[in-house]
Amino acid sequence: MALMLALSVVFSEYLFSQGQGRHTNSNRALRLYNDGMRAYDFIDFRNAEINFKNAVQVDPGFYEAYMMLGELFFRQKRYAEAAENYKTAVKIDSLFYKAVFFNLATSEMLSGDYSNAIIHFQVYIEQTDVSERNKITAAKNIKNCEFALEAMKTPVAFAPVSVGAGINTPDDEYWPSITADGQTMMFTRQAAAANNSLINRSHEDFYISIKTNDVWGEAFNAGAPLNTPMNEGAQSLSADGKYMYFTACDRPGGVGSCDIYFSMNNNGRWSQPYNIGQPVNTAQWESQPSISPDGKMLFFSSSRPGGFGAKDIWYSVLGDDQKWKTPVNLGENVNTEGDETSPFIHFDGQTLYFASDGRVGMGGFDIYMTKMNKDTTWTEPVNLGYPINTYNDETGLVVEASGRRAYFSSVRDNSNGKDIFYFDLDESIRPNPVSYLRGRVFDRETGGMIRADYELINLTERRVVMSNSTDGNGDFLVCLPSGFNYGINVNKEGYLFHSENFLLEGVHSVVEPYVKRILLTRIKAGETMQLTNVFFATDSWQIKEESFEELNNLARLLTENKDIAMEIGGHTDSTGSPEHNMALSERRALSVVEYLVSKGISPDRLRHKGYGNTQPVGDNNTAEGRQLNRRTEAKVIDAER
Repeated sequence: MALMLALSVVFSEYLFSQGQGRHTNSNRALRLYNDGMRAYDFIDFRNAEINFKNAVQVDPGFYEAYMMLGELFFRQKRYAEAAENYKTAVKIDSLFYKAVFFNLATSEMLSGDYSNAIIHFQVYIEQTDVSERNKITAAKNIKNCEFALEAMKTPVAFAPVSVGAGINTPDDEYWPSITADGQTMMFTRQAAAANNSLINRSHEDFYISIKTNDVWGEAFNAGAPLNTPMNEGAQSLSADGKYMYFTACDRPGGVGSCDIYFSMNNNGRWSQPYNIGQPVNTAQWESQPSISPDGKMLFFSSSRPGGFGAKDIWYSVLGDDQKWKTPVNLGENVNTEGDETSPFIHFDGQTLYFASDGRVGMGGFDIYMTKMNKDTTWTEPVNLGYPINTYNDETGLVVEASGRRAYFSSVRDNSNGKDIFYFDLDESIRPNPVSYLRGRVFDRETGGMIRADYELINLTERRVVMSNSTDGNGDFLVCLPSGFNYGINVNKEGYLFHSENFLLEGVHSVVEPYVKRILLTRIKAGETMQLTNVFFATDSWQIKEESFEELNNLARLLTENKDIAMEIGGHTDSTGSPEHNMALSERRALSVVEYLVSKGISPDRLRHKGYGNTQPVGDNNTAEGRQLNRRTEAKVIDAER
């Protein structure tokens, strides 16, 4: 499965036929050349190279043999060697084949010789009787070379470090994906298949590594049914590592050449993958998925019609019916006439990294960053700069939740093949930092872990970000992008719900992750729960709008448990007189009761009481303590109505 993409240059103008335009009088050199051409036609590049090299050794002025060496090396991405042979051919005869300057300049650009590439692209443009289409490409590539030369004058910080022997081996490792907590990495490894009498070819499988004490552990094969005798790759783990989307090609029942598949992890075992089908998958090529942290947007690269180039980046939104909607093209601000591939949506749900060969860059595929506006349009993409981007193809970058560290794959040592590296991302190209909440839910009375439902609410924008369930161990993880206030609600039938808030509005720096042990209490008389996400205007009993989701959850609890009655208690800090605080807390409790009544809860099931500052839970001498004391509580006063 060819998941790695490369720039190709078509040499359609250059066709040599036997006996025409030969630059040699040596029969021996000509025989070697013809042997090389036969090997080349059968894609036997090793013998083609030997014969062409022998031909120019016999006759150093054999123009056609140097040209074929140039084409041969170009097809193998040995661009520096291609340029040298094209250059030698030009020295022999610069007028015989004018289009050679395009091939020469392209090879120079793709081997980092930008200054000479500009000269030779310009020579090509000034020629007559050459391809006008290639002239347009040459003009674009001059801009690429000029950009590259300027970028090299102001390099960004880039010091890649191997992720270690636990992951990297002499085989190829690539396409890393990580969980929000940065503790789990899944990647693709390409290893030689076991020898047998019929086949000996490379094979791609998923591997997983777990980080312990900041060291990536020895990777293990993800196993069946995720891995098969066929190839799998280009995966995207969910933020919590509980499910994944990936690419597989030419599978039975597939929709197109390459499709996107889904699998879920149940207590350490991956479910049987299934093709997510139309409208995401089509008869065309769909690959390289990236799932948003809330699981509601799926980004991918596709060759489907309706785009701007051969391959574009698209996204689909998960509907309320849990079906993917018709994909939307990211638009011409991101997609170009070239190819856009390997999208990665960061854990902030806003910053997208992708690879493109259609924008001004270093040549080949460069990695860019763009951010989604509130209307789902995208900002002008920013090139990540040199030496993150080079004359080589750069693809497949992922960034950890904090935004500081990025992972990518590269060949740094030919003896080890392609390996995975990390580096600290320059501040100018970082996403918004993201913290996360990792929780585990327990029964308060028994201490046992329990499965529960949870809901993450963006209090700033008053919207539900995510609704989901914990795993069988009561574990869950949610991302908390900086700059917003969040509320979490954890609930289970027969229990009072648990709520907390994380006030990150105005915070745009890295916040340490939250690890919470969450205790749920069974519904019975005398038990109390704190309504953490109920807020009032300062020195007022007016309920703020960001409180409505929490109060709606309380109304739902009362609706589903018609045999209970509750007392709503209001509490204040010590600021102000005791009389004022008592009256304020009483009125705030009444406001909550009135809201619940407006939602259909019978008033005879509700009581309200103000406690002022008579029951503090925090130190009134600190801001943090006073905040804890300003609270609203719901107490079960009757559970057998």
